[in-house]
Amino acid sequence: MSDPVDHAAPPTVTPGQPVDTAQVQRLTDAVTRLRRALRSSIRTDYPWEALPMAQVELLQTLAATGPLRVGELASRQRLAPNTVSGLVGRLLESGFVDRQNDPGDRRTARIGLTDAGHRQLGDWQRAHERRLAAALATLTPEDSTAVLGALTGLERLAAALGEEAGEAG
Repeated sequence: MSDPVDHAAPPTVTPGQPVDTAQVQRLTDAVTRLRRALRSSIRTDYPWEALPMAQVELLQTLAATGPLRVGELASRQRLAPNTVSGLVGRLLESGFVDRQNDPGDRRTARIGLTDAGHRQLGDWQRAHERRLAAALATLTPEDSTAVLGALTGLERLAAALGEEAGEAG
């Protein structure tokens, strides 16, 4: 079942003011444990799920944007181009992406999702959704409501972190 959760009112955060370090540490720990638990449980429940997260993230980017050059993919993922080239090579071997002519520059190619890549990404997404739904069902109604109620804030936090990384890069 779930660990006991403190149902006290959450601390109030004032924009521009420092956030309680202990709360930030709790959030960091929770996100880390959540990622690890999800990754581990998916591989236990769905042994075929062996696609590394870096490859999944490339597939997700290509699904959202359409075909991109390796350099564009690297920039969007904030990875070195040679790292992305290696990831793309493995995805090419798996048949999840293909090289497509770049209509704007015949000297370069764009990387795009294949039908197999779309299917793999859809399977990955549905497996995670089923796993999360099953885990949410084990929580108390209050905890489940609290988790789902935090989604907007978590989405904004992810966007803020993305903006900060873009400014630093």
